[in-house]
Amino acid sequence: MTSQSKTQARGQGEFILCVDDETTGLSVRKMILESQGYRVVTAENGPDGLAIFSAEPIDLVVLDYKMPDMNGDVVAEKMKHLKPSIPILMLSAYVDLPGETLALVDRSLTKGEGGPLMMLKAIAELLTIAQMAKAISGSGPTSSNRQPQTITGSS
Repeated sequence: MTSQSKTQARGQGEFILCVDDETTGLSVRKMILESQGYRVVTAENGPDGLAIFSAEPIDLVVLDYKMPDMNGDVVAEKMKHLKPSIPILMLSAYVDLPGETLALVDRSLTKGEGGPLMMLKAIAELLTIAQMAKAISGSGPTSSNRQPQTITGSS
């Protein structure tokens, strides 16, 4: 395997929604994900993210925890009510998120820890799990028996 083949795009056109009030981080995340073959739409706040999530065939959500007006936990709860099978990756500058918040998402990462590779790995794993569950059930993954996982950068 050549070094070039190791850095090939991971995504296969999956549609990812990124929600974050920090526009610089949002832009960088979008650029990284698109460079890996994902289609990306962004929202700078929870209400806009929910509107996009409701209207578009989103495959995965990357969601910030701390945002003005509507925190990520509230957004995640509403998203899981609308489309429970869509995986949510929570990003946060906070190391210890409340257990109630972690129960609403499929995985969480601390911002900046592990760099973009950790985020890309988590996204690829969540999409694989969702695709396998969908193939098994014929309709989509069930979130009821998925346990949220917190990832810290040590890879």
